[in-house]
Amino acid sequence: MHTLLVHGLGRTPLSMAYLGWRLRTAGHDTDSFGYLPWASSYDTIRQRLIARIADADAAGAAWVAVGHSLGGLLLRDAIAAAAPSRLAHLIMLATPNQLPRLATRAVKVPPFRWVAGECGLRLASPEYFRTLPTPTVPHTVSAGTRGITGRWSPFGEEPNDGIVALRETVLDTSPPPETFPVAHTFIMNNAAVQRTILEILERAS
Repeated sequence: MHTLLVHGLGRTPLSMAYLGWRLRTAGHDTDSFGYLPWASSYDTIRQRLIARIADADAAGAAWVAVGHSLGGLLLRDAIAAAAPSRLAHLIMLATPNQLPRLATRAVKVPPFRWVAGECGLRLASPEYFRTLPTPTVPHTVSAGTRGITGRWSPFGEEPNDGIVALRETVLDTSPPPETFPVAHTFIMNNAAVQRTILEILERAS
């Protein structure tokens, strides 16, 4: 089963390398999509991803897309535009499908705006989330719950992965997210998360 991997904000395709290796050792082939948010506009990245999705679909076999964090949002947007006919499943890892509160705070800090570029501004925009297409293909959301809670947490008592609250990963029209006791940054490297992805690939194939 061909799998397209899309990393999150502030990361590179290397962040998905271990997951890619696990998938390949299980007999699946992978392709990684990379982007630099500080060097390219959101729309430029989106158009490149639309083209990559079209290439995956043109191969003539069913395939799966996996996005970490912002990567999941980029996939939601690009998939709606590309309308692939052979995409079997979309997997979103720690993707903020609702406006993430930390992004609305971080966007006020110049270093974050420099590094995150227009993508960071989108993450802090209620309008962006209101207009983001809801997936029409089968999809799964996996969320982490290893973030701290309590008095010193920006999430209070809400379960979170350190960056995104559990409720911020929810797609209103979809089943509840699958939860794992992992942190946001390395959710794709968790053994249980990888087993879940492999199970989805086996069913899709």
